[in-house]
Amino acid sequence: MKKSQLSFKWLDAFLLTARTGSVQDAADEAGLSISTVSHHLRSLEDATGVQLFDHSRRPMRLTPAGAVFRRDIDEAMRLIRKAKIEVQSSGLSETQSLSLAIVEDFDSEIAPELARILTASMPRCRFQHLTRPSHEILELLRVGDIDIGIATQPQFGPDDLIEYPLLRDPFVMAVPATLDVPSEDYLNGRHSLPLLRYSSNQIMAQQIEQQLRRLRLKLPNRFEFESNLTIMNMVAEGDGWTITTPTNYIRARRFQRQINLVPFPGKGFARYLSVFTTEPYAGSVTETVTETLRHLLQTRAIDPTIERLHWLGELFRLLPVGPRGSD
Repeated sequence: MKKSQLSFKWLDAFLLTARTGSVQDAADEAGLSISTVSHHLRSLEDATGVQLFDHSRRPMRLTPAGAVFRRDIDEAMRLIRKAKIEVQSSGLSETQSLSLAIVEDFDSEIAPELARILTASMPRCRFQHLTRPSHEILELLRVGDIDIGIATQPQFGPDDLIEYPLLRDPFVMAVPATLDVPSEDYLNGRHSLPLLRYSSNQIMAQQIEQQLRRLRLKLPNRFEFESNLTIMNMVAEGDGWTITTPTNYIRARRFQRQINLVPFPGKGFARYLSVFTTEPYAGSVTETVTETLRHLLQTRAIDPTIERLHWLGELFRLLPVGPRGSD
């Protein structure tokens, strides 16, 4: 190997491209340009002196040397991130205050454990922990009422906030378990059961409506609800069906036996959740919140859900680490 330091950006680009098999897909998920990802990959291959990808194949495939490199780098990056959390946590004890808002999707499984971990790491800290819809969290950040927010990425921007990508949460369909109806029949209006929509002021609801318009689907708008649990309760009772995400399904634990989660027909789409700040707020605090959330989401949400619903596979996953907007 040539004498050169390996950049974490190179390694992240390598791992993401190895998983997706596409520079385009890797760039989309990382929030970078195709040329930036390609530059990172070329720099890594130059530094190692080894061809890591067979660039002539579509999707791109790892060379035998690349497969070995990925195995070792996966483990090395896991250990580095673990050490990073431990080091950062040891320097958090002097933090005096933290105001954090988190989407309602995490209020039952993730938020309580996050609060316990942060209070243990910052014993002198005065906490304010809010639960809000994503659009309200972004506004609270802009007016300076909170330090850190965990929310759904809006369609455009936000250019005025620093963003740490967190989770890909795919849109799926939740239908009554008692009915054996093809998912296409719900979507195309061939079944009388109504679509239960999320409130139109929610970012997630707006993304769903945009997708329905792209597909030229016009479904009656009879029901809108702010509460995810209300929607899931009605689906469980056979009163309707909905377009939702795995994180919302996870929240509705007591209704899961009465609900079938099925793939969205045709081309899939997803929402993306991130950690947002207005400035590099207490870097160690923001990064510790982000890394702790990533660990909790992987172990408490992603792994157990995919174990039950194998078809979710790579659809429901963590996003590459690091702030967006600087490249």
